[in-house]
Amino acid sequence: MAGAREIRTKIKSVANTRKVTSALQMVSASKIRKAQDLMHTSRPYALHMRNVVAHIAQASPDYQHPALREREVKRVCYLVVSTDRGLCGGLNANLFRKVLADIQTWQQKGVGVEIIAIGQKAAQFFRRIKVDLVGTLTHLGDHPRLEKLIGVMKIADDGFMQGKIDRVYLCYNQFVNTMTQRATVDVLLPLPAVAEEIKTGEGDELHPASGDAKVERATSWDYLYEPDAETVIRHVLNRYFEAMVYHATLENLASEHAARMVAMKAASDNATKAIDTLTLVYNKARQAAITQEISEIVGGAAAVGG
Repeated sequence: MAGAREIRTKIKSVANTRKVTSALQMVSASKIRKAQDLMHTSRPYALHMRNVVAHIAQASPDYQHPALREREVKRVCYLVVSTDRGLCGGLNANLFRKVLADIQTWQQKGVGVEIIAIGQKAAQFFRRIKVDLVGTLTHLGDHPRLEKLIGVMKIADDGFMQGKIDRVYLCYNQFVNTMTQRATVDVLLPLPAVAEEIKTGEGDELHPASGDAKVERATSWDYLYEPDAETVIRHVLNRYFEAMVYHATLENLASEHAARMVAMKAASDNATKAIDTLTLVYNKARQAAITQEISEIVGGAAAVGG
């Protein structure tokens, strides 16, 4: 029965693993509703802020903020939002694959690249590859706070304002539904690039409200600013940067719980199938052992009787 004992040990091990995956599935299922509520609350504001800055980028204000001017791209910065924990399927891997493809495209053009990692998995991943990692932020928890993001946002914003960075990208997982999360790379700065991205329709599927920002610039025009263009534009751009990065963390949080719930359910189902298969093997092994014992007893009895 040594073989049967080994099979029993495997069955017990798989059953214990199933308990863990089932628990993780239930935890994510309980958290996903709150994460979705936070995301849906933030999404309209973030989308409209994106539309507002796209309109401003197509105007001709007297004050020329650095973010309103397109410049030659010599160095780009990626803010990559990932999860702090694993066991969420290919969520992080799909995002990193998309970011790496973008990075490779820029590097082939001789453009420098730097990374700001938000999330433990992004920090660990980009430390292992030859990319300039200039900032990290981890352990935002299930209720991300804007004040925790100020530090990494300031690194990107200061770099752009000082001319060290010519373009800023925001990378995160867009929550579509429980079964689908889409890796997304959006342009944050400069604003003409944001307006161009919206005009070409590159973000329309992910950002349905983006179509509102398509403005035909047939003539030179501008808004009326009160008290003045510089004060208003500076304030709007600060709120825009904060809104987009904060919303990306909420989108990624909802995607994380959804992906983990689906992945852990699949793992639990596979564990159940494995237990059924091992149980069948165990029963066959046990039956074979019993048959062998009976044959030995009958053979021994026949030998004694003879």
